[in-house]
Amino acid sequence: MQLKVLRLSLPSTQLLFSFRNNSSSASTIYALSSGHGKCGVAVIRISGPKASEAIVRITRNSLPQPRHAMLRRLKDTVTNETLDKGLILWFPGPKSFTGEDSCEFQVHGGPAVVSAVLTALSKLPGFRPAEPGEFTKRAFHAGKLDLTEVEGLADLIHAETEAQRKQAFLQMEGNLRQLYDTWRQILIKSMAHVEAYIDFSEDENIEENVLETVEENIKNLRSNIQKHLADGRCGERLRDGVRTVIVGEPNVGKSSLLNLLCERPAAIVTPIAGTTRDVVEINMNIGGYPVIIADTAGLRFNTQDLVEQEGMTRARIHTENADLVIIVIDVTKYVKQHKNNNLSFISFIYNYIKELKLDTILLKFVVNKMDMLEEDWKHVKDDGRRCVPQLLDKLTDRLTKLCGKPSRELPCLTQARHRKHLTDCVMCLDEYLRICIDGGDSVLAAQQLRKALRQIGKITGHTSFGTMFSTISK
Repeated sequence: MQLKVLRLSLPSTQLLFSFRNNSSSASTIYALSSGHGKCGVAVIRISGPKASEAIVRITRNSLPQPRHAMLRRLKDTVTNETLDKGLILWFPGPKSFTGEDSCEFQVHGGPAVVSAVLTALSKLPGFRPAEPGEFTKRAFHAGKLDLTEVEGLADLIHAETEAQRKQAFLQMEGNLRQLYDTWRQILIKSMAHVEAYIDFSEDENIEENVLETVEENIKNLRSNIQKHLADGRCGERLRDGVRTVIVGEPNVGKSSLLNLLCERPAAIVTPIAGTTRDVVEINMNIGGYPVIIADTAGLRFNTQDLVEQEGMTRARIHTENADLVIIVIDVTKYVKQHKNNNLSFISFIYNYIKELKLDTILLKFVVNKMDMLEEDWKHVKDDGRRCVPQLLDKLTDRLTKLCGKPSRELPCLTQARHRKHLTDCVMCLDEYLRICIDGGDSVLAAQQLRKALRQIGKITGHTSFGTMFSTISK
């Protein structure tokens, strides 16, 4: 489609954040970038217009070659006392993490050394300690990262399991950004065509079926976003941890199972029924997946103890909100019922969980007290510790289904805010399609596309309509 004149009634470029800061007016910041505490090497990062001055003043030497490590003495800017010897790296902007002039001092990791270097930097005019996350914030403002990549970086720093690491790294590398940018470009192109139709519908150069083409593209886009939303919350679950609850009657071995899984005495175990009154939560790594596993109070209906009743209430609340539930069963009860009425084990389990009012929840069963079975059942008896690897294998299989496997081909939602904005985006697309079907005003339809585009932009950190001008002229 070729147009001779461009006069679109579009709003000017809108930014949620200013992506380009004037570094000459920004302060120079510094902070310890490596972990606190005693260590072999500590990394102190400096970023801002006076970063080069930090090297010259602290080392009493010239700037090293960009991105080349140089061993230098670090000295106090007032007393000229040598504080330490370390590696100096110089990253002139914009080829740096923040996009600004930056440098790093890699010094010995003793707290006194780090404190001395930070104190020396504080004496330089125009320098100040960085606020939490400020280096990443400057990288975002410089356009080095979008919001999804910033979130991926934060998740990577906090990743505790292999699956979390993979997902966070893919997001930091732009896995989600690329997907959302693709959708954003579809919306920009669709908006450009609709706006062109509004302004130039009498022009012979406008294709007759332009609105039909846009409508078809929007239907496909809506379908793709819906599929993305219907992921079973795999990415969010992997990021936050799979909430797993151990439930069962009192004194069936729930706390013992928790201790076996985490390989330490996390919960108190006694022969007294009702020992566990509150919820005991432990963070675990099972098969590379993060799991928050909770031991709960035993469920029974004949107690008058108010504390135990409150514990059972909390157990049910945790069970209702859990991603995975492990129910521990006293198999001796089955033996008694089996002898009396030849009840099958599966039927016993279904009746058992119905009695506990847990029959609507996905369950993994652990049969306990096998050592108390009669002689004809002894062939299934085993030590609990030897069964734990089998249980862990089963749990890993279930966790894989609940969380999926991070991949470049199928990026997952990882944040609740992404889900909200995409849901709002779909609502705008639905309204656009309704207007089209009803033969409504094209101006109102275009407004819905504009709102949908803004929702996508909120995920990545910006909304911009400026690129439509170059799109519409093609």
